[in-house]
Amino acid sequence: MSRQRVLFLCNANSARSLMGEALLRHLADDRFEAFSAGAEPDRPHELTLAALHKQGIATEGLASKPLDDFAGQHFDTVIVLCDKAQQSCRDWDGRADERLDWDIRDPRLIGKADAYEQALHEIRRRLQLWLLSRR
Repeated sequence: MSRQRVLFLCNANSARSLMGEALLRHLADDRFEAFSAGAEPDRPHELTLAALHKQGIATEGLASKPLDDFAGQHFDTVIVLCDKAQQSCRDWDGRADERLDWDIRDPRLIGKADAYEQALHEIRRRLQLWLLSRR
């Protein structure tokens, strides 16, 4: 059985989409291949990495990548994690069997110390529900 390919997208690929990529790898073992990209990639935010480490989730290999790196590729599922990325992804030159739009608030724009942990919790909750539908 081949692994399902999942691409997580957000604007900067510095928080939410990296969390999605790392979480799916952590939760789903070898059933899925997880990737992430951004419309305007920055770099992994230190608080993103700290939130993942705190939950015992591996961050090795996480890097911010431009959406163009995945042009022409096929994914079973693309999960868009912000409104801004939904706009910029409309013209993406890639294919997906399923597209999900999860508008998770950008933790960089929230003035709370635990904003990254809250975003991680919300993405985990949605991913767990989504994974239940994949059994």
